Amino acid sequence: MNRRDFLSAAGMLAAAGTLPGLASACTGTTLNNKGIPTQYDTDILIAGGGPAGVCAAIASARMGARTLIVETGNCLGGMATKGLVSPFMTCYDSAGEQMIIRGLFEEILDRMVARGGALHPSGIRHTTPYSAWITAGHDHCTPFEAECMKLVLDEMVAEAGVEVLFHSQFVSPILKGKNLKGAVLLTRKGLEGVSAQVVIDATGDGDVAFRAGVPCEFGNEALGKVQPCTMFFHINNVDSARLEADVQAHLHEFRKVDGVSYRALHWRVAEAEAAGKWDIARKSVNIYKCVQDDEWAVNCSRLPNVDSTDPASLSAAESTGRKQVDALMDFFHTFVPGCENATLMCSGSIVGIRESRHARGEHVLTAEELIESIVPEDSILVASNSVDVHGGGKSALSTTYTTIKGKWYGVPYRCLVPVEVDGLLLAGRCLSATSDAAGAVRVMPPAMAMGHAAGVAAALE
Repeated sequence: MNRRDFLSAAGMLAAAGTLPGLASACTGTTLNNKGIPTQYDTDILIAGGGPAGVCAAIASARMGARTLIVETGNCLGGMATKGLVSPFMTCYDSAGEQMIIRGLFEEILDRMVARGGALHPSGIRHTTPYSAWITAGHDHCTPFEAECMKLVLDEMVAEAGVEVLFHSQFVSPILKGKNLKGAVLLTRKGLEGVSAQVVIDATGDGDVAFRAGVPCEFGNEALGKVQPCTMFFHINNVDSARLEADVQAHLHEFRKVDGVSYRALHWRVAEAEAAGKWDIARKSVNIYKCVQDDEWAVNCSRLPNVDSTDPASLSAAESTGRKQVDALMDFFHTFVPGCENATLMCSGSIVGIRESRHARGEHVLTAEELIESIVPEDSILVASNSVDVHGGGKSALSTTYTTIKGKWYGVPYRCLVPVEVDGLLLAGRCLSATSDAAGAVRVMPPAMAMGHAAGVAAALE
């Protein structure tokens, strides 16, 4: 892939649809694919059907490239659908004046709005129930319904001519020297080979890059930790008027002390603590109003030190996450006005992962670049999301949160181009960034713009 000529050929800001540590020595292992049949031949292979991967697939297919996307689950959307992570964080500039992440993200959004499955962010402001009454970094969030998104994504990949393989998992790269030529998959038929001109790693965990030999950092290696996970869940049958009135009466009490947020329902958490019925490492409850008036998305469970690349660690986290959801439902029924008869609609079929591997690319994005609002010449998108590192303060309860100084910053294309391996691009939260910088751009609107850009780049091969 002629990576360095890509920007001049494409004009990356337009391609993405926008407007204006220490790497570890660990490397993956390559499975000996001798005897494994090559069942698929494609131009672009995308590993992972989450927000970044599906946008990469649609973008490359629309440019005429034969595109195959492989997804371990049974639907596209990843954390947005399987993980129930909601709402989309801001796609506007830091002043809340201009929508700056557009392209495929906006097209997906508009289709969901037209179906009644999302509310447009233009009408969603900070310090409202839709933003969990949070001000900083929460202006113009986007409430959406996961089931609607599943249908929209199925529709869009079909229209673009993308071939989709659900229930299929990336196993190993097929390498010729340092050139990535395809992959071995585990499907319902067993091990099968795919030949491809370009592979896009949209696994979130950087599985392709790691196993192909790209140097990776796991979490923040200097501190020896990763951001905690959350088991998202949705509740309905809520008397929203009573819940909102309770929060509104306590808005003046919102505060942050030593990095610990005391926001929505922290007074109810205090009551539960006093009654011996609270043992989650949070002091408040991030609860976001959804598209339907009686439905709320809950971002509260806290799962520290989870290695999402280790099946034992991930399995334990998901089991513990469901126990925390059960405890939170008891909290809502017992302590929260308007939630006495609330029903658990569903919890995520996968736990919400904030951080795992960061692959090393031609440029490592730093938090300082984001805070100073630097826009490199090869930027593929601009965004304004704050640097948000859960568990990054002095205790597991605390979070470091830093807003940017300007209206937006840029994410350079070089962050999608890994070192050591050719024929591979990165998209989503496994991009080349420090742990702190990834804390800003790991959220879904920037990830979708990264995927859009990676798909265009791959198709230009």
